[in-house]
Amino acid sequence: MEMIFLVAAFMLFGVLLGAVVHLPLPATVAIATVIVGWLVIYLVRRRQSHDRTN
Repeated sequence: MEMIFLVAAFMLFGVLLGAVVHLPLPATVAIATVIVGWLVIYLVRRRQSHDRTN
């Protein structure tokens, strides 16, 4: 879950600093959704593999 907050913080910094402002808002939201989905899948797989080893 920490990674999701990290992505949100980077997006906020990007908006504040102007890096993400150059992209249309729907594109930014779509990219952020893909990244969050990828991180959630990673988190679930990591926890499942951790549960199997213990």
